[in-house]
Amino acid sequence: MTVSPRRADTRRNHDRILAVAAQSLSRSADLSFNALAKEAGVGVGTVYRHFPTPEALILAVYDREVCHLVEVVPDLLESLPPEQAFRTWVTDHLTQYMMTKRGLADALRLSRPSGSGELPRHAYEQLVAAVDRLLRANIAAGTVRPDLTTATLLRGLGGLLYLRPDDDWKRQAGELVDLLWGGMRTGD
Repeated sequence: MTVSPRRADTRRNHDRILAVAAQSLSRSADLSFNALAKEAGVGVGTVYRHFPTPEALILAVYDREVCHLVEVVPDLLESLPPEQAFRTWVTDHLTQYMMTKRGLADALRLSRPSGSGELPRHAYEQLVAAVDRLLRANIAAGTVRPDLTTATLLRGLGGLLYLRPDDDWKRQAGELVDLLWGGMRTGD
């Protein structure tokens, strides 16, 4: 099946706008559709056709970024032992995301002052499923306690929220993973 040139162009514009918006939101919560259009090489009307409101664009960027986090899990589990896949995902992907997407987090908060909407539930559920998949792989490998729940592990990973981008967050994330792993691993 072939895709019409117009449809392919529409998809490229959509993806380019999202990529430029993600880059912009990694620096600041401020989002200018005019500046975004210029940097993406499209007209401002194209931006509005794809994303009628700043909130729609911010949510689309959030969804895109979460998808990237989730999609890497199968590759990690295929190429690394389960323990290393978990550590790599937390330190190189999840923490990296959290430290470099502060503007996105601020934009998400600012775009909802009236509480008019909720973060996409499916994005949160996808993250939970990714953590669960990493946990299940480690349980199956015998590297972590079989009674450990995904909810408990998520609460432990909540410590990442205290890391600051202007500190030595990579080292601190590694220390947190080491601490978590000490409580997660089997008694062998």
